[in-house]
Amino acid sequence: MEAATDFTMWALFARATITVKIVMILLIAASVWCWAVIVDKIVQYRKARAEADIFDRQFWSGEPLDALFDQIGAEPQGPSEKIFAAGMLEWRRSHRQDGGLIAGATARIDRSMDVAIAKEAARLQKGLPVLATVGSTAPFVGLFGTVWGIMNAFIEIAEAQNTNLAVVAPGIAEALLATGLGLLAAIPAVIFYNKLSADSDHIIAGYEAFADEFATILSRQLDS
Repeated sequence: MEAATDFTMWALFARATITVKIVMILLIAASVWCWAVIVDKIVQYRKARAEADIFDRQFWSGEPLDALFDQIGAEPQGPSEKIFAAGMLEWRRSHRQDGGLIAGATARIDRSMDVAIAKEAARLQKGLPVLATVGSTAPFVGLFGTVWGIMNAFIEIAEAQNTNLAVVAPGIAEALLATGLGLLAAIPAVIFYNKLSADSDHIIAGYEAFADEFATILSRQLDS
């Protein structure tokens, strides 16, 4: 009696051709990379939201803005603090030695905070293109591995001149494993790319709303 064919994942990988093995390794590496990005972004966004909540309470606590700025110091840590510090720093630089304000202070303050927001947005969105790329390309990479594996399986069948299912099944299973790995990498990448992009947009919108409120407060002081 012939020994039963081993259809475990490792056995399918071991029997695959070198091209299909390379495809599988690339897909596994892409999947691991995606999960590393996903975990990093989830932790980063959670910290950003917590920092924004803490700073928001400090900002609206009624403490003088100059005192809050002095408390934060020259090297703010959190994103909200950096945006606030950018505005306050430009506010102080816009004062002349006689106490008057240099013309165009409001526009410069807005630009300073916009630059700070852009830097934080770039930091929040770093890594998301990896998820988008893997989500869009992994299925096709897996399909390439499947097509290549099936082609070689048919070549082996033709050489053996045997269409018995026991001969056909292992080669087909090895080839389909590549498509499975491609989907395994792509599906979480697409799902989390959409979720994390929405989370990032929400956080950035919060920064922009704060910058607008802060600019309104400073503008009110300028008018007074």
